[in-house]
Amino acid sequence: MKTELEKMLGGELYIASDQQLTSMRNNARALFTKYNQLPYDAKERQPLLASLFGQIDEGIDIQAPFFCDYGSNIFVGKNFFMNFNCTILDCAVVSIGDNVACGPYVQFYTAYHPLIASERIKGPELASPITIGHNVWIGGGAIICKGVNVGNNSTIGAGSVVTRDIPDNVFAAGNPCRVIRNL
Repeated sequence: MKTELEKMLGGELYIASDQQLTSMRNNARALFTKYNQLPYDAKERQPLLASLFGQIDEGIDIQAPFFCDYGSNIFVGKNFFMNFNCTILDCAVVSIGDNVACGPYVQFYTAYHPLIASERIKGPELASPITIGHNVWIGGGAIICKGVNVGNNSTIGAGSVVTRDIPDNVFAAGNPCRVIRNL
């Protein structure tokens, strides 16, 4: 029988209040709370991020405050920058390529709930992975929704709500986000 963690990462309905998942979220909260309270130049910042994510590459710069569910499902490449007040709900894997930058208040939502009310009120949740390619810029306030892939060298306009895949080498913006032009 699968654990709730295995169900969550496998894209199946899972119970978020499961003891293992609750413990993992509490651990992540303790780590990002400490991270958020440190001065910007504190030597403890990078080791805390490494503890939260499991490992990190060079050139990772995440401005506080930063929030996530688990941390262990976030994989970022080299030269990653995330501005103030960003949130990653990493109930599924969030893969972010090299040379990616995010403006303030960018949000990544892998978590979602059943659409049918009779199923939703039973409590189980779902999650679907997000993948961001290399050399991507995500403008402030953008929301990247469950299951989305953003292609290499693309730019997402500020305030966009990305509900479907975005190809390589485009500027996309809006709610819902759509391709505006090729780059």
